[in-house]
Amino acid sequence: MYKTTAEALAFAASFKSLYRDAAGVEAGICAPFTQLAALKEAFAGSGVKLGAQNVHFEEKGAYTGEISVGMLREIGVDYTIVGHSERREYFAETDETVNRKLHKLYEHGILPILCVGESLAQRDAGEAESVVAAQLTKGLAGLGAVQVGLLVIAYEPIWAIGTGRTAGPAQAQEMCAFIRGTVASLYDADTADKLRVQYGGSVKPENAAEILSKADVDGALVGGASLVPEDLIKIIEFQG
Repeated sequence: MYKTTAEALAFAASFKSLYRDAAGVEAGICAPFTQLAALKEAFAGSGVKLGAQNVHFEEKGAYTGEISVGMLREIGVDYTIVGHSERREYFAETDETVNRKLHKLYEHGILPILCVGESLAQRDAGEAESVVAAQLTKGLAGLGAVQVGLLVIAYEPIWAIGTGRTAGPAQAQEMCAFIRGTVASLYDADTADKLRVQYGGSVKPENAAEILSKADVDGALVGGASLVPEDLIKIIEFQG
């Protein structure tokens, strides 16, 4: 929940002046709802994708304050984050609502960025893998292999979000590989190879290169560092 529309447009102008589209690298900005239409126009022709941070699972209805997938599709949104840990913690997001949102987004041709991850207490208790496996199993329920192959899954250890702490590169690789292996067991190896697994949790220019070099880390879901165009550009360049 950062930046007014005017501030977002200033960010976009600065970001576009620095951004160079690179083969094999996809960059996207997931912005608050009020900025999406303006940013869609601002990023036109740049190759930068546009994402929303949330969506409701119903087509329409008496859900005051919510945003439907049809509203996002009209703007031309490419991606939508689903199940971010802050949505789960502060707004009662569950694996069931995450699953319903995934199905609704696929109905309308918007690709989800599914967030999974464990708390510090769960990690310390040795439950990280079982927690993430349950989130994947319940979140992906009823989706076909083709749909899952198009998915972006972001592993975000809750204890490393906004804290300045980061899972070490080895930890990031271990959990991203576990996610890919879990999807392979739920579907097949080809589906697991096709999907993109990101790491998210205090990613910044100082640690991005080492994290992104790992075999099963296909990209980053960047938080605070994405607010500064120069920092985000550096992380994107590491990915390239």
